[in-house]
Amino acid sequence: MRDALLATVTEEVAAVRAFESLLADEEKALIAAQPLPALPEIIQSKTALTERISALEQARDEQLKALGFPAGFVGMEAAAADDSAIAEQWALLTAAARRAKQGNNNNGVLIRTRMEYNRKALAALQVAPSRSGFYGPDGRVPGA
Repeated sequence: MRDALLATVTEEVAAVRAFESLLADEEKALIAAQPLPALPEIIQSKTALTERISALEQARDEQLKALGFPAGFVGMEAAAADDSAIAEQWALLTAAARRAKQGNNNNGVLIRTRMEYNRKALAALQVAPSRSGFYGPDGRVPGA
């Protein structure tokens, strides 16, 4: 059963690292003057990876319970204390998760900044211009 737990945590490490990579791609797309066309594909891949990571976490919790440990962080800490291979993968997973969380937070800031810029640009475009001096839809200055 410990081998199954080790395999699950190792797979989680790979999945979280792949998620980190997608976050880096997303950041590049968000920083670009025009968001890259790949942004929807990146978001779709992030969603799929999030679901995969969640399923692996559930499997890990079940394996911990089968080994007599509590689920979650506390159980993993206890399992890692008894097994150096699990401890190594657990350390890799927690480090990757911290980096992914930071990357996700950074991208959230970029998204909010871009949304605020777009909101301000739209508001500026919606300001009704004064009538004098502007051409109307027919190509004439109104009132002339």
